[in-house]
Amino acid sequence: MKLLFRLTVFLLTITSCTENDSIAVDVSEKFTSELTQLKEYFQIPGIAASIEQDGKVIYENYLGFSDYEKKISLDSTHLFPIASLTKIFSGVLIMKLIEQQKVSLDEPIKKFFPESALHDSIQIKHILSHTSQGKIGEHFYYSSRFGALTRIIEMTSGKTFKSAMEEEIFEPLKLKNTFLLKDSAQIVQHNLRIAKPYALGDGVEKGFIDFGYSTSAGIVSNLKDLHAFNQALDNNTLISESSKKLMFTSVNEKLPYGYGIFNQEVNGEKLVWAYGQYDCYSSLFLKVPSKNITLTLLTNTNLMSDPARLIYGDVSSSLFALSFLKNYVFDFNEMDLFESEDSLSFNEGSETEFYRKKVLAQALSESFMARYDSKKMQTSTQLLEEVFSKYPNYLAYADINVLHNLTFLKDIAFYRELGAFNKFDNHIEQISAKLLKGDSQNPYLHLYMGVYYDRKGDLEKAKYHFTQIVNAKNFSKNWYTNEAQNWLKNNNVKF
Repeated sequence: MKLLFRLTVFLLTITSCTENDSIAVDVSEKFTSELTQLKEYFQIPGIAASIEQDGKVIYENYLGFSDYEKKISLDSTHLFPIASLTKIFSGVLIMKLIEQQKVSLDEPIKKFFPESALHDSIQIKHILSHTSQGKIGEHFYYSSRFGALTRIIEMTSGKTFKSAMEEEIFEPLKLKNTFLLKDSAQIVQHNLRIAKPYALGDGVEKGFIDFGYSTSAGIVSNLKDLHAFNQALDNNTLISESSKKLMFTSVNEKLPYGYGIFNQEVNGEKLVWAYGQYDCYSSLFLKVPSKNITLTLLTNTNLMSDPARLIYGDVSSSLFALSFLKNYVFDFNEMDLFESEDSLSFNEGSETEFYRKKVLAQALSESFMARYDSKKMQTSTQLLEEVFSKYPNYLAYADINVLHNLTFLKDIAFYRELGAFNKFDNHIEQISAKLLKGDSQNPYLHLYMGVYYDRKGDLEKAKYHFTQIVNAKNFSKNWYTNEAQNWLKNNNVKF
């Protein structure tokens, strides 16, 4: 009897393991299939992808090319500029300095920049959390001011930023393939195998590498080293659990950013994430703490980040992130990532909030890609119509990404000389009114509405929105400032 019992348990164990392995294979195959879809859709030359859970790599893949012209396959030895993922490393440095009592989040910026015109009440925590513009501490606006932390780290640590980064993070973690990239000579000196940069224009075109570094950007790395860094975060090797919790928490629960990294809730799960975007590279780092699982993606174009407008703080606008979430975090692996005319309204789980987010994410990407293929404008329109039909109370869920999508379609029609595109005008005006009521200084909202009214020929309303951008108090000059100033100048408006 004992022998029979043991044999039965053994067979059940084997069966269970086989079933679990089969499920894992099915999920990884689905994820690989969707990554391949995304790679082809966005015309990305190469993607490096890894998923870690409980300290182990459960998925690693290299799709496409590090050199598109020579058809050199991407592999684990290739490095990528990770752009703003550098901010996570910088956030850790600040937290270490706080633990060493060399600096405080509440210290005023003026202490380090006495010559600056920045407002006296701006503190380190406001720069670190992107809440220093407009009404200080109240709103999140992704800002180049983050780079000011470079001087703060140097003054409080007594080291150069490079030395602080290397001695406090790179060397202790033995990150042999991670560098602050200063110039092209460094590539030759260290024989760095950096995946070649590309941009999308008339097909895939040669791009360029951004050189220089600060707390905002400048690190080059690979999946292996980023895995080691992620493990150090999980194991509290670099900073304490309390420091990490502080870093991963927003200064205001309504805002999407902590100290050097985003956080938000999707489908009941807290997500901690960051993205990088250069002109010719993009990256994504996405953690689900409750499941101890992390996604890392690196690509050699900006097409993984730019279409999703991640700058607004919502990772669910990224089809890459949604593929990972539905396959590895939520039980939506039967749901297709992309909708087609035939699948709309019939997809499994189409009554869920996740489905709505997914369709809106695709609509946003379709509008971005319409600049290269006008047929995608029609697809974006169809997807938006589906969402507004299925979820008619759009003011309850419409955000800045939805507004961007709607106004961008109008802009595409204008530049492609497709005639007036007024299909969503009522939606645009109602959504913008709601969003501006809650965030009256938001420069992106004013830019979108300024362009919108310009396209409609209502120059007075356009002037109002562009003037709001130019005259806004406590905002650093940005590309949208230049856009507004140029419009006002071209229309003979004094500012």
